[in-house]
Amino acid sequence: MFQIPRGTRDFTSKDMEKRKYVEQTMRRTFQNFGYKEIQTPTFENLELFTKKSGEEIINEIYDFKDKGGRKLALRPELTAPVIRFYVEKLQMEPKPLKLFYFGNCYRYDRPQKGRYREFTQAGCELIGTDNPEALAELIALAYTIIKNTGLKKINLKIGNLKILQTIFKEYNISKEQQNYITPLIDKKEYNELKKALYDYDKPDEIVKDLIDLLKTPDIEKIGKIIKNSKDAEKELEKLIEITNFLKKSFKIENCKIELGIVRGLDYYTGIVFELDAPDLGAEKQICGGGAYKLVSLFGGKETPTAGFAIGFDRTIVALDQEKKSFPENRIDYYVIPIDDTLIGKSLEITQKLRLKGYSSDIDLMRRGVGKALKYANSIDAKNSIIIGPEEIEKKCLTIKNMESGEQKTIKINDLIK
Repeated sequence: MFQIPRGTRDFTSKDMEKRKYVEQTMRRTFQNFGYKEIQTPTFENLELFTKKSGEEIINEIYDFKDKGGRKLALRPELTAPVIRFYVEKLQMEPKPLKLFYFGNCYRYDRPQKGRYREFTQAGCELIGTDNPEALAELIALAYTIIKNTGLKKINLKIGNLKILQTIFKEYNISKEQQNYITPLIDKKEYNELKKALYDYDKPDEIVKDLIDLLKTPDIEKIGKIIKNSKDAEKELEKLIEITNFLKKSFKIENCKIELGIVRGLDYYTGIVFELDAPDLGAEKQICGGGAYKLVSLFGGKETPTAGFAIGFDRTIVALDQEKKSFPENRIDYYVIPIDDTLIGKSLEITQKLRLKGYSSDIDLMRRGVGKALKYANSIDAKNSIIIGPEEIEKKCLTIKNMESGEQKTIKINDLIK
């Protein structure tokens, strides 16, 4: 007996109805914000991912050689393929480029709740501008997508890596020390962070100030710390402007500045943000993104880029946690021929209903009427159509409402019309 590979899943028809509803909701929202859908291959050259994330990524992905000896990998994410696509074919397109996508990705991860080895990712890239209003719209898009799926409890947090790096510099935290403490900040392991800072001989005042600033930023205090860096001051002004746009123009009150948002990836450059669903506990992040630099790394002419990725599967888990109800895709008519001589006519009526846009099915098991009606009830059909010889003679048929049990006889032509 064969079993499903570890970290993958089968989806029932009910599961797929739910997933397609969420996907269609997200797709409509992307399009409402002026984004255009693209698609890239499921596998890419391995070097695309090692160039972006280093050789150590090989331990986390599915890589292989094809029959020609080429080193390939199943994509672990979609940003690198999209930027490869941009550099290869889209650089001369008018800016800004607003691109969105859906696709399965693959990581050799330890499976856990909301995290799988094969998973679906939704996301987008904004190429050609990093104005405050453009970044505010990008963040608003992420928030609106999650909200439109029906999720009620959402937290939006926005940080800035340039500001944080300037604070590190002012506190004399070396690059090597930053590399160690950044993952601790990303995982909110503040006790471990405190120990590390004391190990680096940082005084109590700096340890307390840094952890306070990471949790609850004091804008005035940040301004004083970074006053010697014009770039960081500009980034702080930009961060404030973005949050003002979000609150005033996009009416998103549920957003706050948090310098502890670091994303943990080297290619992010300035603004970063995350959306989380608090009901999910430790694995609560469902969306993350920000401004980054990859175009020149892949051989293109540098241009501002920003984007985000949504954990599609984790969003579904969060919706289930909130007991979200989804629209049901029900059969409009289930057609039941009383005997074998009426199968041809029943197929004809079923097909005519389909051509009129009604979802219709027919009993293919040659059951008795009672068993066929029981089956129609089990698949949640709205109505059953019972076709008998007497009705056909009169060019009629019997319709039974499966919810109320009410039956009525109508002309076949009236039904088709």
